Amino acid sequence: MFESLFFWEALAFVIFVAALFKPVRNKVLGLLDQRIETIRNEIEAAERLREEAQSTLASFQRKQRDVIQEAENILAHAKEEATRLQEQGLKDLETVFARRQRMAEESIHQAELEAEQEIRGRAVELAVASAAKVLADNLDGSKANALIDQATAELPAKLH
Repeated sequence: MFESLFFWEALAFVIFVAALFKPVRNKVLGLLDQRIETIRNEIEAAERLREEAQSTLASFQRKQRDVIQEAENILAHAKEEATRLQEQGLKDLETVFARRQRMAEESIHQAELEAEQEIRGRAVELAVASAAKVLADNLDGSKANALIDQATAELPAKLH
């Protein structure tokens, strides 16, 4: 066995491998540890990025809900304001119509009063003219003058 070349080659190989095994093993394990640490850091970074993305997504969703709610509030307020303005416009329109109707009625009433006064004035003129004609035809001069003086004296009391 000690005389065999194969034995000594095998023993040299085993010693060589044993001598190189520890530094190579430490080197390989160090590289593997570095690779594990790198992967761990990348995983942690990916987790942080995922959490940030989820946080950002949640923030955007909250903002979107807030914006939608605000838009709904603005829309509701605009509808209420439009309804209020419509009701106010109708009230104003009714007020204007009522005022114009009142003005028209007053104008008609005033025209009626003026027409009535004009008719009375013409009736008085006709009555006076008729009375004057009748008196002129039936009365002599002295009686006529006495009646005219009496009618003139009574005229202010009868007109008012």
